[in-house]
Amino acid sequence: MKRSVVGIFVVVAFTLAGISFAGAAPDKIVIGHPACLSGKFAKAGEQAVGGIKACVEWVNTTYGGVEIGGKKVPLDYKYYDCESKKESVTSLIGRLISVDKVNVVFAPYSSGLTLRGAPVAESHQMLYMDHGGASNEIFQQGFRYIVQTIGPATRYHEGTLDMIHKIAPNAKKVALAYEDDEFSKMVMVGAKDHAKKLGFEVVFERTYPKGVTDLTPLLSALKASKPDFILGGGHFEDGQLFNRQMADLDIDVNALSLIAAATLPAFYKALTTMAEGVMGPSHWEYGVKYSAEEAKAVKLPWIGPSQDEFMELFKKATKEGMLPDYHAAEAGAQVLAYVLGVQKANSIDSTKVRKALGDLQFMSFYGGWKVDDTGMQVGHSMVDVQWQDGKRVIVWPEEAQTGKVCYPMPTFEEKAKGVKAVPK
Repeated sequence: MKRSVVGIFVVVAFTLAGISFAGAAPDKIVIGHPACLSGKFAKAGEQAVGGIKACVEWVNTTYGGVEIGGKKVPLDYKYYDCESKKESVTSLIGRLISVDKVNVVFAPYSSGLTLRGAPVAESHQMLYMDHGGASNEIFQQGFRYIVQTIGPATRYHEGTLDMIHKIAPNAKKVALAYEDDEFSKMVMVGAKDHAKKLGFEVVFERTYPKGVTDLTPLLSALKASKPDFILGGGHFEDGQLFNRQMADLDIDVNALSLIAAATLPAFYKALTTMAEGVMGPSHWEYGVKYSAEEAKAVKLPWIGPSQDEFMELFKKATKEGMLPDYHAAEAGAQVLAYVLGVQKANSIDSTKVRKALGDLQFMSFYGGWKVDDTGMQVGHSMVDVQWQDGKRVIVWPEEAQTGKVCYPMPTFEEKAKGVKAVPK
């Protein structure tokens, strides 16, 4: 009896102090991640790991750690290579939760892999943060523990269509050709709906299989439809193939925008001048005007690092010569969102942090952040970039521009002769 009374007294004392055993500050907070470091999504996965490492370093050094239970706690980052395979994602998430005892799981890159891992995290009531799965379908399954940082797929090509509608009133016909996967098909649905809303005629609409090695039949049919511009793509490998075989078939259009692939530095490195004038929607590019001052102007809380700080930290965390793209930025910004969620909840309990994230709105170097009731990102806006003279230039929206758009882009024959995309 005496022992029970003492136990009750201790619990009451800690409760009155605003602390409980369950809520006591841990020695560290561990982020788990089945990362795509090999296989189909290796390029984007490598970027994501670099972005996470960069922001973990900033939190632990400059920010001083995560404030919880009256103390500052460092972040730890535990990741394994899932090889871009669905079966590896499920087993690794189980291992991270059950063996490594992580406090949050960051989803792998791509909608398919993110969706495959979600039920595993859900079964463990583990917070599951999505930095690279944009398909709206992920948030139509009733999952309670998933939260998105990347924006929804249906909005990817809206800005591109808005831009062409404004700068090229004579452009009437658009061709849509996307990879046959969860993410890309959602982008196509959104693009088709928005194109029709703006009065464009969709003259070609088709998907191509994952892992495709020859797009000649599809592109030949597309060419016959005589579009003014083309929207399409899926991921890095098929995006390269799409651009290269368009050149082989002399398919010249006024604009070409490819999702996921065209924004990567590796895209231009692989295609060189054939990539001139090619565009792509991006969640972030160096030069966007997100800062503490901008956050103050729109009355949003700000959390660092600045763009320049992120750039330097990313370089430090990755191999020499590697520069961050939006895959790195969105993954890094997810670290910052998690930190704010933990601090708001004053807990690492997944249920409490998930609720806190649902109430959170802020700005970082990546831009705005806010999710709806399903966990889908609704607070972040995209930009459109174009390759001009070997550099990525933000061409839309106008308030974010670092340069004017080159429209129409050079023909493939011109590009073969060294002509660069230069705005008129």
